[in-house]
Amino acid sequence: MGTLNGFSQSASVLSHDGVDDRDTLAIRTALEEVLDPDIGRTLGALGAVHSIEVHDDTVHAYLLLHAPLHFVAERINYACKEAISRVVPASSVEIFVQERLPERASNRPLPQVKHIIAVASGKGGVGKSTIAANIATALARKGAAVGLLDADIHGPSVPTMFGLEHAELHGRKNEHGQFIGYPLEKYGVKLVSMGFVMGRDQAAIMRGPMQAGYLSTFIEQIEWGELDYLLFDLPPGTGDIQLTMAQRVPLTGAVIVTTPQNLALADVRRGISMFNRVNIPTLGVIENMSYYILPDGSRDYIFGQGGGERIAQEMSVPFLGEVPLNINIRRGSDEGMPAVLNDQAPLQQKALMELTAKIAAEIRRRSATGQQSPTVEISL
Repeated sequence: MGTLNGFSQSASVLSHDGVDDRDTLAIRTALEEVLDPDIGRTLGALGAVHSIEVHDDTVHAYLLLHAPLHFVAERINYACKEAISRVVPASSVEIFVQERLPERASNRPLPQVKHIIAVASGKGGVGKSTIAANIATALARKGAAVGLLDADIHGPSVPTMFGLEHAELHGRKNEHGQFIGYPLEKYGVKLVSMGFVMGRDQAAIMRGPMQAGYLSTFIEQIEWGELDYLLFDLPPGTGDIQLTMAQRVPLTGAVIVTTPQNLALADVRRGISMFNRVNIPTLGVIENMSYYILPDGSRDYIFGQGGGERIAQEMSVPFLGEVPLNINIRRGSDEGMPAVLNDQAPLQQKALMELTAKIAAEIRRRSATGQQSPTVEISL
């Protein structure tokens, strides 16, 4: 299967050498009827067919598709080649793609990051950091450039989950005397955490404004480079860190992690309501620890059943999926290798990859409908 590639906007609208115009028009028509599987609309309806070039027995098609494409690229590539081959069966076909990104202010924070996602939970103990680590790693597995910022100042988990407990954040001073830090990297994910600044057993004793100050430093004084995604692993609740995020960062959206039990679901409502109030879309709800698979193959719903899906329906947000309770996830978190990398845990791996694909698809759907989230100002 071919790879989707970038192209210049200056590509010619149409060129052909000795080819019947009817073939060229038929190729365009066939392409315009291809369905974008994430958005549920045809390439024609999306205005995605930029141009077609036909030279002898070679067809080059140029598309403009809504980002991100890491999970859907191969499917669109295959569908387009199939559609063209039905019109000109003997031709060699190559598809070239340029990403469509929402307009972004040039002076915004993190200008080199395409998609910024907050991973949040209403309360602690639901496995939010584990899910954040696995989403970031899943994105990296698909070839995305990914960063993960551990914004839980009091309880940083990223060092343990990536096997970097003794690592330190290094950097340099710029020409203005300001410290610029360099992220650590593992499994293709760039990582920043308070755990890389403090000693492993050192407590972060600070009030809310100081916490917000550290988060601002991680946002403004880290050399992240160009990223497709930057994930923020937020502390539980709706406090200073979350408000600082809403004020300072142009978030693409938030992902809410919960368990099925009613005790956790009450806080999910509050979390989604907070993001709604500050104009940040909820990309979806993930239900963690959904069930345990018994030796006979049956499921034991230890914390209740279907709570995550019910709360997603109640709050009119997407339900991204269930992650089963399994020792491989716990072991991977403790041993520094996210479960999504563990081929010996296929059920958990599949669940984590699928929910990550749904996050990417939701971003694409929002982009196609022109839904953007402004950076808001909050007065306290």
